[in-house]
Amino acid sequence: MLDEIIALVKKEATLEWRQKYALNGILLYVISTVYITYLSIGVKGGTVQIPTWNALYWIIILFSAVNAVAKSFIQENSGRQLYYYMIASPESIIISKILYNTCLTLVLSLLGYLVFSVVMGNPVQDQPMFLLNLLLTSIGFSSCLTMVSSIAGKAGNNGTLMAILSFPILIPILLLAIQISKNAIDGLDRGVSLDKIITLLAINGVIAATSYLLFPFIWKS
Repeated sequence: MLDEIIALVKKEATLEWRQKYALNGILLYVISTVYITYLSIGVKGGTVQIPTWNALYWIIILFSAVNAVAKSFIQENSGRQLYYYMIASPESIIISKILYNTCLTLVLSLLGYLVFSVVMGNPVQDQPMFLLNLLLTSIGFSSCLTMVSSIAGKAGNNGTLMAILSFPILIPILLLAIQISKNAIDGLDRGVSLDKIITLLAINGVIAATSYLLFPFIWKS
């Protein structure tokens, strides 16, 4: 299984590199959204508040993740899916998709954080806690969106269905991410965020386990 996962992750990276317009479009979306936000809320006058900075950042990352991960299965045609069905196990496919999408979401989160820091300032006092939050949230976003993308792909590549199904799952992850990052921005003791981190880890574990157990039934259908 490990060899299959490695090969599938390399395949995802190769396809992404060949279709540079898709990746460049996502990166352009992140940068342009941050800049438009900068122009819209009057940051030049120093009016942005820390809660506003925090909320805007996560809203942008959420929609960037949805745009990046939505194509996981929706872009796969039936012929390619049949080929994957013949050469790899469904467990390897879903794990490879989640791993690749986690890396992609984490890159987008770090890029958004860098652009936010340059354009709108960086109020974060506890950098390691904030980066740990980015990693855990990227895992949660990618696990949820990858599984929902597989369901939407079986329902006729319905992007609207993906948005409807993923919304109730993403909201708890997003709320926890906002709370943890707010504590990191304020520089509070890390023990304050410990229960939220454990909850976020538990949610990520449940989503990943559910994806691993249920995806084979979706794939074989």
